[in-house]
Amino acid sequence: MRPPGTPQELERRRRRAIRLLEGGGNLSSVARAVGSSASSVLRWQDQYQAEGAEGLRSRPAPGRPPKLSPGQKARLMELLRRGPPAAGYKTELWTLKRVAEVIEGKFGVQYHPCHVWRILDGLGWSCQKPERRARERDEKEIERWRRVRWRQIKKTPVGRGGASSFLTRAASCSSRWCAGPGRPRARRRSTARGTGMIDCR
Repeated sequence: MRPPGTPQELERRRRRAIRLLEGGGNLSSVARAVGSSASSVLRWQDQYQAEGAEGLRSRPAPGRPPKLSPGQKARLMELLRRGPPAAGYKTELWTLKRVAEVIEGKFGVQYHPCHVWRILDGLGWSCQKPERRARERDEKEIERWRRVRWRQIKKTPVGRGGASSFLTRAASCSSRWCAGPGRPRARRRSTARGTGMIDCR
């Protein structure tokens, strides 16, 4: 796994490790000083001995270069912070599809919505699902019910108007689809079209 830091920062770390080794430090102490593993320090030492300072230079990361430049990603962050309505959407909710549309419209770069999540994750955004609540929801009334009514229900014994408890014995079923006493209930196909299987429990 590539350690955090720019290529220039990583190169400076390798050069510092070599200086510490040349100053008499051992692999373990140098690794702790530069925040790396001893095996990495040994590999840098071997590269330095084989290629000199050229062996410590930063090399381009393998793979396809990113489609969005750092400047474009910074611009994307600004657009996302303004909110979806500023981009022409009706609701205050960013989706991967919407972000992909914004990227294509502003930068001319096409991304699959699934790949957009990797970009957002790299920019420090998190996935959040909006909580749905009824418009008629009354928080004060809910809190009053919890403090007063729910305590009364909990304290009232079963059989005196309180909340009923679950029975330990399964309730009997009068449906003709149920099996008789002592026999397992069988699933039978319903005669009604489109209802599938019925399990009377």
